[in-house]
Amino acid sequence: MRAISGLWRWRHNPLRRATDLAEAWVALAALLLILAVTPLIGSLVGGLAQDALQESVREQRASRHMVTATVVRKVEGTSLEVDPEAATGREMRTRVVADWTAPDGTAHQGRVMASLDSPQPGDRFRMWTDQQGHAVARPLDSATAATHAVLAGFGAALLTAGLVEGGRRLVVWRMVRRRYARWDQAWDRAGPDWGRTGAGS
Repeated sequence: MRAISGLWRWRHNPLRRATDLAEAWVALAALLLILAVTPLIGSLVGGLAQDALQESVREQRASRHMVTATVVRKVEGTSLEVDPEAATGREMRTRVVADWTAPDGTAHQGRVMASLDSPQPGDRFRMWTDQQGHAVARPLDSATAATHAVLAGFGAALLTAGLVEGGRRLVVWRMVRRRYARWDQAWDRAGPDWGRTGAGS
């Protein structure tokens, strides 16, 4: 908005310098770029991220399986931990030694995280494994993938706007430096006679 008002203000002003008009045009160009390019980049990056993440969701759902495990014993010295992969981020988990059968029929035993507050031997719980029965994280869900894609698009849009604004500031900074250099040259030419009576100043 400042760019448009700057152009209008300098349009017929007798004090207008070429650099003033150039700065206003640069600001207007940056504004138009931000308004036109930023949403385009954001939607493009968000769409690509959405496609990649949803493909990952499909692959994880195909390769990860939920099985039922049985608690053998609680691992001593462990306390309740928050499961960072839970949908709410507040699901508590306890480390236990458990037995389970893999989707391929093989028996397994190992230390895993159980969604039990106070696990006792014989307690059953559900856990995720791959086809061979190795414990894996729960598969990414579609809603979380979509949220990550939106954040990626928003971040790309902000980065684009920041780059355009940074470019505008760099151009204006160089223009101001040139203007100051010309002023210094003009002062140097006028310097020896500045303020002298009868020197024509």
